[in-house]
Amino acid sequence: MKKRRMEFVFVIIIIASGYLVFFTNIPLLWKALCMVLYGVIILITIFSLMLENRSAHNTLLWIYVLLFLPVFGYSFYLYSGQLFLKGYLFKSKRINDREAFGIIGKKEKTPDFSKLNDHQRCFALYSDRVTLTKTNINTQTHILKNGEETFQEIKRKLAEAKDFIHMEYYTFRSDRLGKELIDILIDKVEKGIAVRFMYDAVGSISLSGSDIKKMEEAGIVIHPFLPIKHGFYNQKFNFRNHRKIIVIDGKVGFVGGLNVGVEYLGEDEDIGFWRDTHVVLEGEAVQTLHAVFLLDWEYVCGEMLFEDEHYMKSIPVDGNGLVHVVSTGPETQDMSDHFYAMISCATKSIWIASPYFVPNQAIRTALRIAAYKGVQVRIMVPEINDGFLTQYATRSYFPELLRSGIEIYTYKKGFLHKKIIIVDGDLASIGTANMDMRSFHLNFEVNLFLTGTDSIQDLVAHYEEDLQDCRRIRPVEFYKRGVLERSKESFARLFSGVL
Repeated sequence: MKKRRMEFVFVIIIIASGYLVFFTNIPLLWKALCMVLYGVIILITIFSLMLENRSAHNTLLWIYVLLFLPVFGYSFYLYSGQLFLKGYLFKSKRINDREAFGIIGKKEKTPDFSKLNDHQRCFALYSDRVTLTKTNINTQTHILKNGEETFQEIKRKLAEAKDFIHMEYYTFRSDRLGKELIDILIDKVEKGIAVRFMYDAVGSISLSGSDIKKMEEAGIVIHPFLPIKHGFYNQKFNFRNHRKIIVIDGKVGFVGGLNVGVEYLGEDEDIGFWRDTHVVLEGEAVQTLHAVFLLDWEYVCGEMLFEDEHYMKSIPVDGNGLVHVVSTGPETQDMSDHFYAMISCATKSIWIASPYFVPNQAIRTALRIAAYKGVQVRIMVPEINDGFLTQYATRSYFPELLRSGIEIYTYKKGFLHKKIIIVDGDLASIGTANMDMRSFHLNFEVNLFLTGTDSIQDLVAHYEEDLQDCRRIRPVEFYKRGVLERSKESFARLFSGVL
């Protein structure tokens, strides 16, 4: 906190110095003193930056920004450059989460991985050792395709709730779909069922104040995650809760790519058809998914429910295969590590679908090496994205991937929003994390990693169906794109670190 106050003072001094030097007629000596003061602050900042031991090119980049962009460079560094210090910003949550998941881990036994095949065991051993959560056996998963099927199932399960409903969303809109779910939640509260609802303050900015008040007056306990009014200066504005979680009675859980809004039903005329994937699960893994919600809930409002057996009891079912719930965020390891491990363990095929494909160097290297070894690598992205930067930043990675023999497909039927990785047809990831830097480093995410479950075959079948609505990018054709297109790609790639 002391460092934050000092940085705030530095910002005031720098702005004041810049104003006095460029916009006033004070004596030259005073202007010189202002410039010296500005220089001292920049040198102090550069020295602090060097002590952080970042990569050499990253350190040099920020030094150039601080030196050659007066005033603006320092402000931009405080807002974006110090995202490197994300562990400091969420230190309390990291410590609390580690302790809480440790409690769960002591209650659960590590499954027997000896019966898995080589690539499944390769990933399972890694995941079990590095994550705070345990792999679950007694769990069933069912894949939900697109918005209509997903929200029909969500409404059906909400209507069956007998005890409590816990809901956490990145985007929850006050449109027709949002109001329908709000009415269901209010009806359940009136019947004596506890409802807790958490929404991201930025992602759900279109959730109206009147709907929030309506839920509060009905008895729904509702809280925003990292409210905007507290976010800009302490640098938490850029870190968002991208999770989509519903837990009902501790028996049923939902997670995946779908937020709440009519566009996810394909009813937005500007967007058109929306292709997405969600999953409903029952059994032991619901307890782990619920723990992710409860720890987020404690962080935003202080209510401690994690150790309450009423909310954390395990309800196993007869399952097939392994299900591992993995939550990542600024306070924990990156989801990219898990994706890298999956890719590295592949022996036959790697199929990826992501709406935002801005991979880091490690992921790109792993994909290229896999392709060189003869592994079939397929990447599916939208033909048209919902933003200029994401559209062209994604395309900027095509050349190096195509040169490695990787197959790239662009989905033409509508907007592709599902977030899927399938390895060798029997190992899969599905959840909220995109294949981009924001999901890797800035967002709170949660994914399911499935090993040998029947639901993987549904993911495989859906992927093959989606290929019929794709255009394959051919290297010769792509290389003929004009200078303007390449310029757009190069420009957008500059912002990859925050996309």
